[in-house]
Amino acid sequence: MRHVVVIGSKGQLGTDLQPALAEFRFSGLTHADLDVENGAQARSVLSELKPDVVINTSAFHKVDVCEDEPAASFAVNASGAYGLARLAAELDFTLVHFSSDYVFGGDARTPYRETDLAAPISVYGTSKLAGENLVRAFAPRHYVIRTTGLYGVAGASGKGGNFVETMLRLGKAGPVRVVDDQVMTPTATADLAAAVAQLVRREESVPYGLYHITSGGQCSWYHFAKTIFEMSGTSVDLTPIMTKDSGSKARRPAFSVLDHGKWMAAGFDELRPWAESLRDYLRAKGHLAA
Repeated sequence: MRHVVVIGSKGQLGTDLQPALAEFRFSGLTHADLDVENGAQARSVLSELKPDVVINTSAFHKVDVCEDEPAASFAVNASGAYGLARLAAELDFTLVHFSSDYVFGGDARTPYRETDLAAPISVYGTSKLAGENLVRAFAPRHYVIRTTGLYGVAGASGKGGNFVETMLRLGKAGPVRVVDDQVMTPTATADLAAAVAQLVRREESVPYGLYHITSGGQCSWYHFAKTIFEMSGTSVDLTPIMTKDSGSKARRPAFSVLDHGKWMAAGFDELRPWAESLRDYLRAKGHLAA
């Protein structure tokens, strides 16, 4: 039985990966078990586990904080990824690594393909691009997966939940303002985890490399929030705003929808529409209106 190790197993994606990978021998590692910034620890732990596949979900993803702490951002998102890539070559495992839509500048009007020029406009995006390039250069067998707008039942570690839960919390407290000039695709980690499990299952027949995997469709963050409130039956004073009025420190791409053509050409189905996934998430969390 193939042995799959997930780094960041208590995060929202890591939590959903465990049931999705139930057919494999599974080892989940928390930050305490393996800190990707600690190369010696990573080598020791992975040498002992002898994995066939390592799935790295660790990331420094506080986008605004990254602007003030670039060293911390690069330590996890770039140097940490590089260390795992070198270990993938040394210990002979396949590395699955996650990147972000924030590697793009946002000036496109049609979904970005894997072959489109990456031109990040934030420290976070730059660190993620560096990480994916290092994985692609040094891990002989790798899948780099770019995705967008993740939310899951477990919530994002370090962020105090996720966008859905944040909106529901803010909606109970008073008026809510959400940017309407940033377009992306909300993606449920449960669906992404199921896609990753398919990839691991079919590794021998799927070319290694870079893939875009998100839910289907697109929307602005404002429209995402509006749909959350409508589906949950929450009455909220919701106002669309422009990014320039949001007070955020880091620049975000205005458009970061990802094209799924390469994923589908590899023989996989496109993930279901984002609104369908959101409905199931709200039902699972007990937020769906009757």
